[in-house]
Amino acid sequence: MNQSSVTEFILLGLTDIVEVQLSLFGIFLMFYMVTIFGNFSIMVITRLEQSLHTPMYFFLWNLSFIDLCFSSVAVPKMLIDFLVVKKTISFGGCISQIHFFHFLGSTEVMLLTTMSFDRYVAIGNPLRYMQIMNSKVYTTLALVSWMAGFFHALIHTVLTAKLPFCGPNLVNHFFCDVKPVLKLACTDTTLNLFFLIRITGTLAITSFVLTFLSYICIGKVLLRIKTATGRKNALSTCSAHLTVVFLLYGTAIFTYVRTSTKHALDQDRVIAVLFTVVTPALNPIIYTLRNKDMRKAFMKIIILKSKSQMLKGDSSF
Repeated sequence: MNQSSVTEFILLGLTDIVEVQLSLFGIFLMFYMVTIFGNFSIMVITRLEQSLHTPMYFFLWNLSFIDLCFSSVAVPKMLIDFLVVKKTISFGGCISQIHFFHFLGSTEVMLLTTMSFDRYVAIGNPLRYMQIMNSKVYTTLALVSWMAGFFHALIHTVLTAKLPFCGPNLVNHFFCDVKPVLKLACTDTTLNLFFLIRITGTLAITSFVLTFLSYICIGKVLLRIKTATGRKNALSTCSAHLTVVFLLYGTAIFTYVRTSTKHALDQDRVIAVLFTVVTPALNPIIYTLRNKDMRKAFMKIIILKSKSQMLKGDSSF
């Protein structure tokens, strides 16, 4: 009888101080624009440049697409809420945010694990790299990451959507995440929290351990390389990926693995800003600045575009 009497939720956001909200709007809008431009640029460059049609850049294309969508799950709504008084979201919209947030987030975690394995094969078996990581293998690895992420998110989505919500409807967050929404349920949510901590935590920790093991194997290969130049060149192929791994895994494990405390939700809001606003904007910068192939491809496309414009200008005369 009490099932889903709540038809909408009110997001409390990051702060209720108007001046701070306007400042955050400008800062987060800048980060979001960088996220869109940076990740979309990587997607375009890796498709247009023939030399980047390799497994490494296939995975990078997927990562950029995920970051673009992942940030778009929460940031546009947050930006709008900075400019309005009543920050409402429908019940369906809230459940959708939960699903796509965990779907894209868990897919990215598993994709980063796959990318670490790809880097190990590239460094450990450079001559057989394209034979081992052929199109069937890297397409399957990416597809498994997407499917596993989808079904992982589906568990949390279904379990949360089936809960009765009879009020209050104030979500202590700037978007609908599982933990603050579970606080509003009119029934016991022990099972939901168990699945959240065990499944999401196991996923994050297992992926991190597998990534760590891949880098241990990479380290052993580097020790066998006799020249400093050879080690530097090998390490440069995975330095950007390693940086992104620490940014993402650190925040994810801290958020979903630790036990609940009095100030846990307040901490989650701050941490959520890192992996919804900051990290998706930093990833394309990290991969372009620390990857000479991406820099060369970017400059090549810019030069070709400039020449094309010049030729059009000459033909107009």
